[in-house]
Amino acid sequence: MWVELGHFCVILASVLTIFCGVTGLVGGIRQVHSLLAPVRMATMLVAILLTASFIALAYAFVTDDFSVRYVASHSNSLLPVFYKVAAVWGGHEGSLLLWVMMLAFWAAAVSLLSHELPERLQMLVLAVLALLGSGFLLFILLTSNPFERLNPVPVDGADLNPLLQDIGLVAHPPFLYLGYVGFSVAFAFAIAALITGQLDAAWAKFSRPWTVAAWVFLTIGILLGSMWAYYELGWGGWWFWDPVENASFMPWIAGTALIHSLAVAEKRGVFKHWTVLLAIAAFSLSLLGTFLVRSGVLTSVHAFATDPARGSFILAFLAIVVGSALALYAWRAPALSNNVRFTWLSREASLLLNNVFLVAACAAVFIGTLFPLLMDAIGGGKFSVGPPYYNRVLTPLWLALLFFLSVAPHLHWRQNKWARIAGRTYLCWGTALLLGALMPLAFGPWRWGVALALALAWSVVIASGEDIVQRLRKTGKGMSLWRSLRRQPRAFLGMHLAHIGLAVFAMGATVVTAYETEYDAVIMPKETITMGEHQVHFQNLQGFVGPNYEALIGHFRIADEDGRVLGVLKPEKRQYVSGGEPMTEAAIMRRFLGDLYISLGEMQGSDRATSGWLIRFYHKPLMGWVWAGCLLMVLGGWLAMTDPRYRRRNTKEATV
Repeated sequence: MWVELGHFCVILASVLTIFCGVTGLVGGIRQVHSLLAPVRMATMLVAILLTASFIALAYAFVTDDFSVRYVASHSNSLLPVFYKVAAVWGGHEGSLLLWVMMLAFWAAAVSLLSHELPERLQMLVLAVLALLGSGFLLFILLTSNPFERLNPVPVDGADLNPLLQDIGLVAHPPFLYLGYVGFSVAFAFAIAALITGQLDAAWAKFSRPWTVAAWVFLTIGILLGSMWAYYELGWGGWWFWDPVENASFMPWIAGTALIHSLAVAEKRGVFKHWTVLLAIAAFSLSLLGTFLVRSGVLTSVHAFATDPARGSFILAFLAIVVGSALALYAWRAPALSNNVRFTWLSREASLLLNNVFLVAACAAVFIGTLFPLLMDAIGGGKFSVGPPYYNRVLTPLWLALLFFLSVAPHLHWRQNKWARIAGRTYLCWGTALLLGALMPLAFGPWRWGVALALALAWSVVIASGEDIVQRLRKTGKGMSLWRSLRRQPRAFLGMHLAHIGLAVFAMGATVVTAYETEYDAVIMPKETITMGEHQVHFQNLQGFVGPNYEALIGHFRIADEDGRVLGVLKPEKRQYVSGGEPMTEAAIMRRFLGDLYISLGEMQGSDRATSGWLIRFYHKPLMGWVWAGCLLMVLGGWLAMTDPRYRRRNTKEATV
């Protein structure tokens, strides 16, 4: 009865979310504070019920209950237990249950950790989150029930997609959904503030750590997905502007702009229009990503091929959510004016330009993603929008963003005099130009575009580092470096660490894109061939039997041009018992200045002992800097969101 119990928990949770939403709205609008307790209780019960439902579905997977249609479609008796649990979110129905469970977790976290919020605002935030949850729960019950029974019961299941049988894809969806769904909290805060008409510094302050937390989780999810694509797909790429990749990138860009806008709204009381619209946009783009993945309009490794009825439901839900939010904004817009003034040489202006560039980048990705779908829908033919479009449109925007990030640390609020900051700025730019000009010489022919991008990235690192040093000198006299760092606001350190991470990412992405080398060759066992600056020796092939697959593992000794052995790479060709095409498992040697990457192709003959094998070999300089930059951004976001001042009502405002 576990399956029926899980289904019943979803039904009961849907009833409670409607109760919570209606009660919270009534209590918040009419200011009936006595209704806060039942709203909180219902919020916690929904989280418990959906957790129980998810556990019931996971139990059906672990025990190979193929009487459940969803289990039969996405699992197999030979699948390792670890991947059986991951298979719970390996398809549409289970991933949607994971989505709504995480929404319930976010709501429960707000209920538990937001006691400093005014009671009216608490009720409205929880009500908005509950109404969003009720929409998704109705979607599950009406079109996407993961507990549907199957008759007759098959002997075995169809198996989980082999591409998803990887640790990267086990962790990628939960983190991605935590980010997606987390923006619902920022959305709920914005809607609650619009209802009350109190879009003040307190609202921005309480909303900010939740927004940063969602951004951190989304960054981790995108990072894990990129790493999975890099080593699992076998072609050495880590981002190829797939529409489903863009579906996660668009809310990330909007969320980044929202974080900066909240900072200004909290500190200076400006950019209220920006902040509200960005909060609506970040979550709306998350819903749009849900539609793209589940509507059947896309064909992608990442997409769930479903029937159009499901896509229509999500599209209608998206229209209701976005339409209602924008209508509420239009009603309250006249009240969002402010009298705060600032000059163009100020931190406010710098953050305003930051938002402009980020929104323009988001719009460019939005157009590139939806234009082919729109043209196909209206009968305009098939269009393909690929890397050339994105590189041409986005590169100038990212370069401009890096430029202003290098200036922002030198600026104060309201106004500045150029003479005061000119010396620091010129020194920063001069040092960055020198580093940017010299760095490309270590990887290949000198290119002015690469040098410019690297110089701008270095300028961000130098400006952030210099600002931290200046602050330590002012506030840490007579202290050790570690003690002085610990006394600094976490939001301040996190901001600069995230900016440095973005610069490190930009360096890695620029160099690997400009200077990576790729070689294809047919190699015989015991043969040595030269590929660029490396020697590749094919030692042997070894068979291996996994829990639900068989594999051939190639052993390739890699040496530099002087013959010094760097290591042995072991790429695989796998054949899963569920059938289908053989899978390629690349092997990667990760080094500080670049990765060596090899994938094993097809055998060029019929005799394994005497036939050659097609291999593909890559040298990817600074590839590790791409991942390191993302990790620094995550660490910076974590520091910012854990700043204790955001959890207190009567404190000095956090430093931006």
